[in-house]
Amino acid sequence: MKIYRAPKDSHKGQNGKLLVIGGSELFHAAAFWTADVASRIVDLVHFSSPAMENNDLMRVKAKEKFWNGILVPWEGIEDYIREDDCVVIGPGMTRSQETKLIVNRLLEKYPSKKWVIDGGVLQEMDRELLNEHMIVTPHLGEFKMLFGDANIEAMAEKYKCTILLKGVEDTVCNVHKCVKIAGGNEGMTKGGTGDVLAGLVGALYCKNDAFTAAKVGSEINKQAGDRLYQRVGPYFNATDLVNEIPVVMKEL
Repeated sequence: MKIYRAPKDSHKGQNGKLLVIGGSELFHAAAFWTADVASRIVDLVHFSSPAMENNDLMRVKAKEKFWNGILVPWEGIEDYIREDDCVVIGPGMTRSQETKLIVNRLLEKYPSKKWVIDGGVLQEMDRELLNEHMIVTPHLGEFKMLFGDANIEAMAEKYKCTILLKGVEDTVCNVHKCVKIAGGNEGMTKGGTGDVLAGLVGALYCKNDAFTAAKVGSEINKQAGDRLYQRVGPYFNATDLVNEIPVVMKEL
């Protein structure tokens, strides 16, 4: 499956602009992993968090090592939703009434935006807001909280969305087709690896269709984890995965 490649004569901004909305006072690093991996792929990454404590932490991180993203104020978030190609929402956000209000308001207001929905947001969103522009990336527990005991193919068809169900074997479904993606290992149970996947899928979705972004994102993520496993066994973390993904992408 072919993915978008930046033309040699392209200019800044033409190869994808991604907005990451996430983080909380409890989960500080999650959205940073999401934004960090995306910065290897798209031209511009914007980050904002409804938790001001998290924004303060991200500013410190930006000064230390995150040179390829822009921190934007929460009060101006909708300007960037309109401007950017895709929005990843949810990494590091907690289950709360605030999260529920934020996600449902934004999804309802911007139904035609490309969305990748992950993390705590999956447990708080109104599934009736799902549509063909949205990718959801649940693990099995989150899938059941969102859809109950329903079949993944049936839910993709009913809500017209793309579902990337994470597991030992990932499943990617949209209204037309489903595929299984093998690979991965026990090292990928570490905290943060799902946040990396969300950023990877979001970055790909900026310039590709939803099914391609979800399928290829899953494949790349698993291949990166398997390459790390060959070198160090299960003793790697989310940052190692972020650094390995560009190596895999170069060889696609």
